[in-house]
Amino acid sequence: MRHLETKAKIKQIVLMKHNGRLCFVLFSYVSKLGLKQHQRFSLMTLHACIPFLTYYPVLRACVVRAMDVRACGLEMECGEPSTGVDPSLQAENRIPGPSQTTTAAPKQQKLRPTNSRDERFRSDVHTEAVQAALAKYKERKMPMPSKRRSVLVHSSVETYTPPADLHPAPPDVTTGLVEHSHCERPQLASVRGVPRGYSGSVLETAGGVPVNSRVSSKIQQLLNTLKRPKRPPLKEFFVDDFEELLEVQQPDPNQPKPEGSQMVVLKGEPLALGTPWPPSLLAALQRWGTMQPKAPCLTALDTTGKAIYTLTYGKLWSRSLKLAYTLLNKLTSKNEPLLKPGDRVALVFPNSDPVMFMVAFYGCLLAELVPVPIEVPLTRKDAGSQQVGFLLGSCGVTLALTTDACQKGLPKAQTGEVATFKGWPPLAWLVIDGKHLTKPPKDWHPLAQDVGAGTAYIEYKTSKEGSTVGVTVSHASLLAQCRALTQACGYSEAETLTNVLDFKRDAGLWHGVLTSVMNRMHVISIPYALMKVNPLSWIQKVCSYKARAALVKSRDMHWSLLAQRGQRDVSLSSLRMLIVADGANPWSISSCDAFLNVFQSRGLRPEVICPCASSPEALTVAIRRPPDLGGPPPRKAVLSMNGLSYGVIRVDTEEKLSVLTVQDVGQVMPGANVCVVKVEGTPYLCKTDEVGEICVNSSATGTAYYGLLGITKNVFETVPVTAGGVPASDRPFTRTGLLGFIGPDNLVFVVGKLDGLMVVGVRRHNADDIVATALAVEPMKFVYRGRIAVFSVTVLHDDRIVLVAEQRPDASEEDSFQWMSRVLQAIDSIHQVGVYCLALVPANTLPKAPLGGIHISETKQRFLEGMLHPCNVLMCPHTCVTNLPKPRQKQPEVGPASMIVGNLVAGKRIAQASGRELAHLEDSDQARKFLFLPDVLQWRAHTTPDHPLFLLLNAKGTVTSTATCVQLHKKAERVAAALMEKARVNAGDHVALVYPPGVDLIAAFYGCLYSGCVPVTVRPPHPQNLATTLPTVKMIVEVSKSACVLTTQAIMRLLKSKEAAAAVDVRTWPPILDTADDIPKKKIASIFRPPSPDVLAYLDFSVSTTGILAGVKMSHAATSALCRSIKLQCELYPSRQIAICLDPYCGLGFALWCLCSVYSGHQSVLVPPLELESNVSLWLSAVSQYKARVTFCSYSVMEMCTKGLGAQTGVLRMKGVNLSCVRTCMVVAEERPRIALTQSFSKLFKDLGLPARAVSTTFGCRVNVAICLQGTAGPDPTTVYVDMRALRHDRVRLVERGSPHSLPLTESGKILPGVKVIIAHTETKGPLGDSHLGEIWVSSPHNATGYYTVYGEESLHADHFSARLSFGDTQTVWARTGYLGFLRRTELTDASGERHDALYVVGSLDETLELRGMRYHPIDIETSVIRAHRSIAECAVFTWTNLLVVVVELDGLEQDALDLVALVTNVVLEEHHLVVGVVVIVDPGVIPINSRGEKQRMHLRDGFLADQLDPIYVAYNM
Repeated sequence: MRHLETKAKIKQIVLMKHNGRLCFVLFSYVSKLGLKQHQRFSLMTLHACIPFLTYYPVLRACVVRAMDVRACGLEMECGEPSTGVDPSLQAENRIPGPSQTTTAAPKQQKLRPTNSRDERFRSDVHTEAVQAALAKYKERKMPMPSKRRSVLVHSSVETYTPPADLHPAPPDVTTGLVEHSHCERPQLASVRGVPRGYSGSVLETAGGVPVNSRVSSKIQQLLNTLKRPKRPPLKEFFVDDFEELLEVQQPDPNQPKPEGSQMVVLKGEPLALGTPWPPSLLAALQRWGTMQPKAPCLTALDTTGKAIYTLTYGKLWSRSLKLAYTLLNKLTSKNEPLLKPGDRVALVFPNSDPVMFMVAFYGCLLAELVPVPIEVPLTRKDAGSQQVGFLLGSCGVTLALTTDACQKGLPKAQTGEVATFKGWPPLAWLVIDGKHLTKPPKDWHPLAQDVGAGTAYIEYKTSKEGSTVGVTVSHASLLAQCRALTQACGYSEAETLTNVLDFKRDAGLWHGVLTSVMNRMHVISIPYALMKVNPLSWIQKVCSYKARAALVKSRDMHWSLLAQRGQRDVSLSSLRMLIVADGANPWSISSCDAFLNVFQSRGLRPEVICPCASSPEALTVAIRRPPDLGGPPPRKAVLSMNGLSYGVIRVDTEEKLSVLTVQDVGQVMPGANVCVVKVEGTPYLCKTDEVGEICVNSSATGTAYYGLLGITKNVFETVPVTAGGVPASDRPFTRTGLLGFIGPDNLVFVVGKLDGLMVVGVRRHNADDIVATALAVEPMKFVYRGRIAVFSVTVLHDDRIVLVAEQRPDASEEDSFQWMSRVLQAIDSIHQVGVYCLALVPANTLPKAPLGGIHISETKQRFLEGMLHPCNVLMCPHTCVTNLPKPRQKQPEVGPASMIVGNLVAGKRIAQASGRELAHLEDSDQARKFLFLPDVLQWRAHTTPDHPLFLLLNAKGTVTSTATCVQLHKKAERVAAALMEKARVNAGDHVALVYPPGVDLIAAFYGCLYSGCVPVTVRPPHPQNLATTLPTVKMIVEVSKSACVLTTQAIMRLLKSKEAAAAVDVRTWPPILDTADDIPKKKIASIFRPPSPDVLAYLDFSVSTTGILAGVKMSHAATSALCRSIKLQCELYPSRQIAICLDPYCGLGFALWCLCSVYSGHQSVLVPPLELESNVSLWLSAVSQYKARVTFCSYSVMEMCTKGLGAQTGVLRMKGVNLSCVRTCMVVAEERPRIALTQSFSKLFKDLGLPARAVSTTFGCRVNVAICLQGTAGPDPTTVYVDMRALRHDRVRLVERGSPHSLPLTESGKILPGVKVIIAHTETKGPLGDSHLGEIWVSSPHNATGYYTVYGEESLHADHFSARLSFGDTQTVWARTGYLGFLRRTELTDASGERHDALYVVGSLDETLELRGMRYHPIDIETSVIRAHRSIAECAVFTWTNLLVVVVELDGLEQDALDLVALVTNVVLEEHHLVVGVVVIVDPGVIPINSRGEKQRMHLRDGFLADQLDPIYVAYNM
């Protein structure tokens, strides 16, 4: 019949609801066939694979047949043929884009050109079925990932995303809670600093940040997408503060349950007794080799289809004998035979050389050796090759047999020998071509006894996880398998068999190498390379050789369909059996039907098609027999996929979309018993309507996994039991790894494989089913050769589905994203399951299995290791992860009295601690005398004028400037005179000091104090980066209301340059004085003396980690108290030298540079951190050279030394660097101690004499720059391990080191003398008990007196400096640090003999993330992320519109960036139970870091929202 005449005219497609599900009703009028009434049939998705038509018998001959789309690119198992594919395939119908799917009825399709593919097996039904699945989705814009231009290959991204209204604070859609207004602490100033490397103007606060519309619209799209409710809804339960229980999915009360009776063991027909079987396979070979030597055994073909060699039985016998003789007698090692009977030998033969393989296999059997056939390793790092090497090693293989041609093609080492492959044992290679073998003497006979339990051969099998095991097959099993196959297939002597399969394993080996020899059959072996060139070759060989049987897979039938046009002369009438080896695969039914439909007119009889099922462990499980061999008629089962997902068989009406049609795989093998048992746990027999694992008891199964006794017992010695626990049989069964059931007529049905099973929640899904649905979404247009891999990964205690596809080289970004979003929708609709990750990789980049298919386990391994290198990724954790703990709900507030009583009952003391009392430590007269620092400097200049105070080093380590007491005093006098005469400033005016680190800065500071001015130290702008650093300088000058700027000549020129004018308004600078030239030689008449100690001494301006710029006021009393505490804690005296490698502009760094030396009289060796960029060892060399007992640095300096000097400790030792002088090395910080960094620093420089106990940390903040400082005396810092989950609930629970979720915290130094600390509740402001997390409050003489802000808004922040507890000690005035921490009384004693109280800082309150009702600290999430992949150099997290945004710096190639998306999402889910909303991948150095080495996360957030990061990739997780 002509294809255009048989084409159905589609009148109407009605989309309708049926029992709450979508189904199609297709009304079709087939005028040419005279069918006058409407016929109704469903368009459905073959859920294991391809959607296809299921039809009524009346329409069998005329309805469009479904194509096996899964085989469409069956490169999953076989490469695409290079010829013979009709070009009209490229014009195949596409699914319209989302914009076209608004109506249910698609447009009328145009007629195809006359040269189009034969309509009788054309399938556009997958298009319509997926349309049905997608129809219920309204068009919903998803945010498309953003790629950097350098990564983009195709058209722009921006065109895809429509502009959206900016919603600065959309509702929280991620927690399911009612939105609470989150009260943050008031911001300190309205101005933010500018992150490093940004261009453009200064950013504002988050409230007014100029958010880029492209970024915001994508985030809004993401939020809109996430607002839809998750399906299925889960029953939530309360979770208390200590436990984060994962949501357990409750069983659906409506889920189908098995209702049938318990199955009974199914017995196969007995093995025929009267048949004269040969006693063994080798006896058969000897018989045919000697009695029928000319009979053809095997014909090998070349890539043109020409027969290149026919192996006769005589040749096979004689060459096998020669090989056996050579193996046993001619191979020696140290005068001993290399091999002894029972040894294993590897067989390495290409798919194109069946002759040599057959000789090698039988030669090994004759020599009583055990052949282990493996694939030819093409490169040293083939996918799975390492695991094969492990198998060879565990089998003790020392010899590999191969051919001359194959050996020449193997990778070689420099010696010319075959290279050793990764993971392989050392092998000797023996070429077995005729000239290399020795003819045995006439009287030599092999001793082979190929009967009994001894191992005949080992077949390799790759498991789901990628490990390779060897299945041992005994001689008895081999013989029984050959007999059973002979009986089941009705093989007879001299029959011809055409074999397309791999002859080294599975059915190809059993039929084409073993059973064929038993029956003296002639096998025509079709190589893989020939099938790629000519997919019709096997049919042509069946025709030309009049073959009676053929052994193929579904893909071979599919490709022959595509290539059969114009081949009118082929005939398949000689075939009595067409064995479909993968007939157990759910998609094979469509290939079988389509193939029959086309080739029935060419002699193919319907009963000839015989699907079979097999597994490496049980060998052949079942095979369909033709009627003449006693087989019942074939059956089909149309099963509900929802039922199957619960493991229950429900025969469905054919009108539903979600059904799976499977064909039977025939009857049980002769002599075998079969049962179906539950997949997990005790092997209970299944009910008759229940899906389980098929188990076989037979003498023809494998016997063990070589060398693996434990799993051998589980698989090969299973004893099925009845519901009552009684064994169902007295003999053990072998598990097949096939999932199925026994249907009518005792036929076996298979619905999937255990290896492809994915259990999501309580439902099971099969990987092949997901592949099929994905392929149904425009496969020919987008997916390269249909190459799709589906597997599951375990994230948060559940399987998550990952789909990886190769995209065509010409696919655009919009194409790929549209395809991904539609695949997600189709799978969600058809399978009711979410895809966790969908990744697209470039064509031909997925690891390949031996015959061109995708190596699934290797693909999974690459995904988990971040080595997949995708070009597009879409993660859907929001929709997939439905087992997160319930969001924490705030408890009703507990009153103060209850808190106190609660702590008393619990036996906890109030968390309060203090340093040593100042009154006992120091003479009060001296304290009064040293009340004002200018007085101290004058006194030192008078009493010890030549005592050196400061010593400044440059990058070369040479001293560039020094200052004695009198020199500093005189310089300060001259600066004071210049201020009064030239700048005309008055006492109390503010003066900005813009200096590089050095003595000039210190002199200018004391000059200001001498004249009564208030100094403000400001970091100078960077000459190469004026646009971003100068606005901060200008801002501080303006905010501080400075009346004058003191600086150097070079910086003064910079401030007034043209480049500066482009960044700021240079006309509005206050008067600028160059202290080098403008200073008069005379000294001032009198030095200003403050009227009171409470007068302002200086302003300390800094940018917090949250990006807020603020200045704090330090009085003279606070300044001298600060110096006094540090002097006492560190035991600083005039005879001491300390080394300082800190920035001198704010906080403790400023105090150590400018204040402490003058107060205590010690000598400070000043090392500017900037100089370390050109000489990393400068600081450590200085410490060694000046024998400093005490040294200070920042985390950024420590990190620079650890990274830069890691491999140079030997060189430094040779240069004489010795750090044994150091008593204490303190890291100045305003954050949680970085334990990993301090430990690696200590370990690294232990070789240079650094004492293990020397390194410690300090803690200070704006309100008090020095709260804790280790000092030179007192107990060592203690480390505790706390439960990270409890911290999220503001609880501290101590755990053992190495416990799950444990977080190490180190004490932040000892509390300074005169300092009191208490832990207060962040909201009630009441005191907390020991080991409770709360805000650290501090009371001390050196607290700052308040904020200095531009608008005089001190009253807003008065609470920070003058807070009082809501109950308990309500009289003491405290300053709130804004940091969370806890106190813990240790077992150690301090200098006074009291037990030591340790303060642990957890993190900044302003930086904590409130997510899911819990408090997270960014550093914890960042630590997890940095561990996720070696290419992540740095990480920072923040929230925006209740979404967690993770920014990672990529230290690697841009094309590897997308590997990080899934790993980052996984690790945050696993360790923190948070779903990442956006993953941003940027270049190294983009995350802004301040001078103390702390991340400026709010700067980063502003930069992201203003689209200033120039990201490599931005992934919006769905």
